[in-house]
Amino acid sequence: MNLKSAVLSISAVISMSYLTGCASILNDDTQNVNVNTSTGETVDVSIDGVNYKAPGVIAIKRQNRDKILVTEADNCATQTVANKSVDNKFFINILSGGAFGSSTDYSTEKMWKYDDTITINCKEKQQ
Repeated sequence: MNLKSAVLSISAVISMSYLTGCASILNDDTQNVNVNTSTGETVDVSIDGVNYKAPGVIAIKRQNRDKILVTEADNCATQTVANKSVDNKFFINILSGGAFGSSTDYSTEKMWKYDDTITINCKEKQQ
């Protein structure tokens, strides 16, 4: 491989890296979140219409919106909010000058994250 081919190849790789987003590459479509109850009891939880059991690890789809965890347990909060925030991986694109990569992260919604642990507030059951 001559010098000109090597330079063109390296330039192509660098150019392509600016067209992809770091969060889009490093993050999955979902994020595993540990969902607990304040009392440790097991409850049914619904997120985006999908049912889960808590306590447990739940895969939450990354989106540009907060998620609402819904439970019908009598002694627990009926709704618990999982607040979205920007994943730090997104800022790698900003710092490296990758405006195209940042827009890719935004469009795929992989730039968002939720707290690693979410606790549903429950009251102790009365004896």
